[in-house]
Amino acid sequence: MKGVIIEVDLYSQIRLLYTDGESQRSISKRLGISRQTVKKYCEGGTHPDVRKSYSRTSDVITSEIKTFMMDCFKHDKEENLTKQKHSAKRIYDRLVSEKGFSGSYSAVREAVRRLRAEQIIPVQADMPLEYDPGDAIQIDWGEATVYIDGKRTKINFFCGRLCYSCDIFVQAYYSQNLESFLEAQQHMLDYFKGVPKRLIFDNAKVAVREGFGLHAKATDGYKSFAAHYAFKTDFCNIASGNEKGLVENLVGYARRNFLVPVPHVASLGELNQHLIKCCLDYRNKHNVQSRTQSVLTAYEEEWYYLKQIPQYRFDTSRTASPIVSDYSTVRSDKNNYSVPIRCLRTTVTVKGYANEVCIFYEGEVIATYDRIYGSNRTEYRLEHYIDLLERKPRCVFQAKPVRANVTKELLDWGRLLTGGNAEMVKLLRLCVDHGEERILSIKEQFPGNIIPSVDMVRAQLHEIPQSNVVYFKNEVEITTTDLTRYDEKCGLAVR
Repeated sequence: MKGVIIEVDLYSQIRLLYTDGESQRSISKRLGISRQTVKKYCEGGTHPDVRKSYSRTSDVITSEIKTFMMDCFKHDKEENLTKQKHSAKRIYDRLVSEKGFSGSYSAVREAVRRLRAEQIIPVQADMPLEYDPGDAIQIDWGEATVYIDGKRTKINFFCGRLCYSCDIFVQAYYSQNLESFLEAQQHMLDYFKGVPKRLIFDNAKVAVREGFGLHAKATDGYKSFAAHYAFKTDFCNIASGNEKGLVENLVGYARRNFLVPVPHVASLGELNQHLIKCCLDYRNKHNVQSRTQSVLTAYEEEWYYLKQIPQYRFDTSRTASPIVSDYSTVRSDKNNYSVPIRCLRTTVTVKGYANEVCIFYEGEVIATYDRIYGSNRTEYRLEHYIDLLERKPRCVFQAKPVRANVTKELLDWGRLLTGGNAEMVKLLRLCVDHGEERILSIKEQFPGNIIPSVDMVRAQLHEIPQSNVVYFKNEVEITTTDLTRYDEKCGLAVR
């Protein structure tokens, strides 16, 4: 019988009958199938589910023709010209003219397709990697949205991951500028308590002057930072996330696990405290899939292989030396910050860190601010202008430092004071010395129909008001002389 399809049930009967000792002839007669079919399946040398794959090789595509095609591919690779490569049609034309090829174009086209497929490495292919303890850290940036002081804010979060132990570090910044980039790495090395041999990351513009991958050249600022901490830099190729897959996974993990639900914090510092706590929990409790050791055990092993952090702390700030303007402000990164009046028209040092601006005069810190991002904004401090206001009280209600730092309630109170502008300046001095909140709380203690004067507030503060009497210092020093020895010398009796 021909054309019988052998299913699993029929195959099972053939095998059972044969293993029970029945002959192939008898099995063929019993089941009504050909002896050739019984012979094929009775000993279990094959299986009905096995299908021979179809393959057809054109007789005209000889080894010589294949060699010619491979030479064409090699030439294209050497020239590396995207728009000037051999097409299947061009190879066919050359075979006809140069080799006297008599086959069809379709045969050549199919052969070219097969040979090219053998040369291509799929872009999705990843090589599993293994790192030695202390060898490398992978770093990268991510973006997320949080609420800071009630305001919906987009932040950048820096991620670092030790390649051997998979321990993690995550911190948030407002910008991905050089100051943030260096400060984040510095804090990361402090957190890991050591320095690896290499740092692996993208071709960040703040760190790479030109080129990419193996040909990337670091900026002078980043070279200085890397030299101080004695690590090498490995820059990834463009669009090659697989080269730093550990930290790529961390970016997504941190966003999903550390920033969901969306955090509501009072400041960026509070958010970073939350992120550090998450990192410590990860270190102490997490086990990475496919790893035999926990993160904590692996980190404790890797820590011994990390190099010691240098004693001198690298200055990660962007430093400038502007001259203080006549408005007692200095400009830094497109924004202005006030300084004490005594520094007017002097040169000060401004250090811009990732989230902070520190201003120095003659080696002393004279002002510290949360860094402003944006442009053409000015941050005033009332205490920087109070001395000037005492000398020029007439401008007190129009002064920007006053309007920017004093509540409407205090301004309205000041306008009702009998002493006018000068009395308002005295009230501001109390606010500088004791805080506006405390001064307003004293005002609330008086009946509503009474407008407290500055002296009344001072009395509640237990301050003695300034006297109108001017005392002059006696500049003449009088030295008293002991005359006893003189009397003895002259023979005078001493009583």
